[in-house]
Amino acid sequence: MPQTPLFLMTDPEHFDVSYQINPWMKPDAWQADPAASHAAAKAASAHLGRALRALGARIETVAGAAGLPDLVFPANAAIVLDRRVLLARFRHAERQGEEAVFRTAFEALRLRGLVGDVFEFPDGVFQEGAGDCIWDADRSFFWAGHGPRSSRESIAVIEQVFGQEVVMLELASERFYHLDTCFCPLAGGHVLYYPAAFTPAALAQIHARVAPDKRIEASDAEAEAFCVNAINLDTRIVMAMAPASLKAKLAQRGYSVAEVDLAPFILSGGASYCMTLRLDRDSGTARAIRAAE
Repeated sequence: MPQTPLFLMTDPEHFDVSYQINPWMKPDAWQADPAASHAAAKAASAHLGRALRALGARIETVAGAAGLPDLVFPANAAIVLDRRVLLARFRHAERQGEEAVFRTAFEALRLRGLVGDVFEFPDGVFQEGAGDCIWDADRSFFWAGHGPRSSRESIAVIEQVFGQEVVMLELASERFYHLDTCFCPLAGGHVLYYPAAFTPAALAQIHARVAPDKRIEASDAEAEAFCVNAINLDTRIVMAMAPASLKAKLAQRGYSVAEVDLAPFILSGGASYCMTLRLDRDSGTARAIRAAE
């Protein structure tokens, strides 16, 4: 029986854009009309939740917290696979307060049986969750970004906690500061990615592991629309409002796109993938163990 996708989202009640820690963040645009911006953000978050539920997903919601506007991006909260949770450690002071909130949230999820053991990175090792560590179900390994936010030293910890191969991809630009802004493995083995976001060594890794006919290159406009920051469920993809060029590329490969207007969150440098965290990812190893028991 197919597994029901389970996502974590955050109530956007306390979301705003009040500081700048990436080049996309526009506090002035938000402050031009804070009430309208906030209303639009609440509507956009609700629309994203409806789009996921329409595809059969369940959603767990974390309460927002005053003073932590980027709590709405739980992809950065942790890496989750086989019910194991490895909590993020944020580089910027503006986001470090999120760590305690998500630690409490995951403990509550653990007590309810929705996740298992919870692990943490050592002090001084920065890693910003599934935003920089993406499970590729078709290839059975993690793609892990490092550079602007997550440190190279985080890779060994991820390997140790999950017992899975991790392929390192160095990010070349502060504009694409997390891997999820420029790289999205899709069901069926395709990979949607923005080549300019990667160093030559990282591109070599992608080319070595993804066949040319499985690579879907995003253009500048497609990446800047935050459409690579997408959620994939089988042949269906939920993303921000997409250029026609990208929808055509995906349709040619058998994917359908559900668009959500996420403009308020793009003002903070995030879109659909950032706004969710998949909790039910299974490497297959856990399934095999359960079947043998």
